[in-house]
Amino acid sequence: MTTSLLLTAALCALAHPPQDVTAAAARDTDSATQATRPLELMDVFDLEYADDPRIAPDGEHVVYVRTFFDVMKDRRRGNLWIVGTDGSGHRPLTSGTAYNGSPRWSPSGDRLVYLSSEEGSVQLWCRWMDTGETASLTRLTSSPGRLSWSPDGRWIAFLMGVPAESESFASMPAKPKGAEWAEPARVIDTVDYRSDGSGFVEPEHTQLFVVPAEGGTPRQLTHGAFDVNGTPSWTPDGASILVSSYRGDEPEYATNQSDLYEVIVATGEMKRLTDAPGPESSPVVSPDGRWIAFTGFEDRLLGYQQNELFVADRDGTVRFRHSFDRSIDSIEWSPDGAHVLYTFDDFGVTKLARTKVVIGGAPIGQDVLIEDLGGTSLGRPYPSGSYTQARDGSIAVNRTSPARPADVFVRRADGELVQVTQLNEDLLGNRDLGAVEEIRFESSHDGLELQGWIVTPPDFDPEQQYPLILEIHGGPFLNYGPRFTAECQLFAAAGYVVLYMNPRGSTSYGADFGNEIHHAYPGHDYDDLMDGVDAVIERGYVDPERLFVTGGSGGGVLTAWIVGTTDRFAAAVVAKPVINWYSFVLTADAYLYFAKYWFGAMPWEAPGTYLARSPISRVGNVTTPTMLLTGEDDLRTPISETEQFYQALKLRKIDTAMVRIPGASHGITARPSNLIAKVVHILEWFERHDPGRETDGDATSNE
Repeated sequence: MTTSLLLTAALCALAHPPQDVTAAAARDTDSATQATRPLELMDVFDLEYADDPRIAPDGEHVVYVRTFFDVMKDRRRGNLWIVGTDGSGHRPLTSGTAYNGSPRWSPSGDRLVYLSSEEGSVQLWCRWMDTGETASLTRLTSSPGRLSWSPDGRWIAFLMGVPAESESFASMPAKPKGAEWAEPARVIDTVDYRSDGSGFVEPEHTQLFVVPAEGGTPRQLTHGAFDVNGTPSWTPDGASILVSSYRGDEPEYATNQSDLYEVIVATGEMKRLTDAPGPESSPVVSPDGRWIAFTGFEDRLLGYQQNELFVADRDGTVRFRHSFDRSIDSIEWSPDGAHVLYTFDDFGVTKLARTKVVIGGAPIGQDVLIEDLGGTSLGRPYPSGSYTQARDGSIAVNRTSPARPADVFVRRADGELVQVTQLNEDLLGNRDLGAVEEIRFESSHDGLELQGWIVTPPDFDPEQQYPLILEIHGGPFLNYGPRFTAECQLFAAAGYVVLYMNPRGSTSYGADFGNEIHHAYPGHDYDDLMDGVDAVIERGYVDPERLFVTGGSGGGVLTAWIVGTTDRFAAAVVAKPVINWYSFVLTADAYLYFAKYWFGAMPWEAPGTYLARSPISRVGNVTTPTMLLTGEDDLRTPISETEQFYQALKLRKIDTAMVRIPGASHGITARPSNLIAKVVHILEWFERHDPGRETDGDATSNE
């Protein structure tokens, strides 16, 4: 969980003028005039995006994961593709429906190691770039991750889970031959025993391994009942690897705690380098081996806490610190070791920047190199994005706009930014998308400046009046921005004006803005959302009698809170919500975190506080037709939360329905058909309760 810095949100707003996001949406294509029809539901299966772009050491090529959707298997797939940094030679390196990902160039650029399930389980594979030959390097029993080449190209470090030692709790008698008994009992005694998207988790610990780059037997370097985190960072001499880990007392209970360790490759000996309160993570050794860059913050038990950048001696002594009122992530040294690059979110936009490292001195400014990273979260406009560097300083990123998911861009050494892929031009170049416009307004509660975006229907006429959907983001410590969003575009294609915004508590506006909801959520973010709706109504093209609201996760909390506070919306869809904080804290998979950071007390210690902040406390006020929509396998906001609100509404005889998505976890839209199902159920509920709809037989219209 990241956190923020010390400028006020108002000052940040003054320093950052409104963006012309409509122009940004059109920057990568002039094909709007060729559009033939709005985005349609089945178009979801044809969307693609570029993930994990990896530029070759010589800066001549980029390998990336080309992610697409298999319409027959209803699954997200990925293959490795290569393209020249001038846009030439775009071609596949892998094909088919096996998992292929995490491509990593060898230091000399002669080989590419990656993960693949081509032969069943996920293993390390290598491709020799001169011949195109490939081979599996491992026969692992668990899935590896976080691949990292040694500087001499002889070894590959990776992380992998190792089963924890356990003893049988009780011995059952032998069953008769051929007998069909029930499944054996599952005995659980660990703190973390299940995870959203994975289900029950077998007790294990993530450990550091190395394997010869030519294949062979992996060697485990770390041991014990502790986890190793982050991508391993080799020292230039290949003698040591730096990782992040917490190895203190009761590691299962250590939230937001980790230190940096140096692991001696020859012996596995671990040297602790830092011991500050809070998480020190993502260590990266400088090219000359003298310094360690890492991120961290002092844990103050706040809901939102921002990463700072630190540079330390090899013994962990901090010599340089860089922070500003944004959270710093994804750090890398520049090839010459003079700068550290990093990403941060600013007013809903993910940016790549660098700062000059002055050992023993203060930072010398900040250079923003690239904006609009992201585009891998297709459903809703959440932040994402990654980058890599070549020896000459050229950079590959995945970049987005309101009109396109992620494509590969290259920032050349001279600073020129070039787009080298156009993955969706064949589809979206022939679709009439809704225009996206930024909106700024003040909160009626305290004058805080707020930011949002309006998506209008493809055939929008400002002289007409349209129904409005308020779409609320989750987190709640996350942000929306001017990024491609399939869900909002499909709502707009159905004839709705869509408002999405960042109420207080959203990230990318600084620490004070984020912690406006610390121990107070939901609260005045309700006022922010209503002010956003009013600001759009004032423009004259929204019918105030045809307002609708939906949101997922944290957005589901706020949607349920809204219908318990006002009756101004014609209908609502509450997706994967928290309805009762008391029950949520004791049933969610990350329960250790929520009570400690979001409430500061256990439920039984402050039951009144938990109830007062729970939407269930306002269910007696609800008159709005309210549908609930949740994945049946959701362990983050368990479906029991949805059931509480549904049954309470039924007891009150409020018009309601419960949509259960079989097999879906908290990330409902992980399967493309579920993204479509989410959209069609929301639209159907709103259509059924639209006071302005016209009915002609079985036909309905929003026009």
